[in-house]
Amino acid sequence: MTTKIETVKCPTCGKPAVWDKEKNPYRPFCSERCRLIDLGAWADESHRIPDVTPPDFDPGEPTNH
Repeated sequence: MTTKIETVKCPTCGKPAVWDKEKNPYRPFCSERCRLIDLGAWADESHRIPDVTPPDFDPGEPTNH
């Protein structure tokens, strides 16, 4: 019986990346290079989490929770 190696698509370059932390310590990336490219994109704010604050939000107004 052969075991199937689970792979995912590297979010940086799109190559297959092994999803096993013992065989690939950089998961979900395929390599350290791709991991560092992604880290750099977060550091220079190319990657961002979108702001979901409503446009009429007033931080000074009390909220009803």
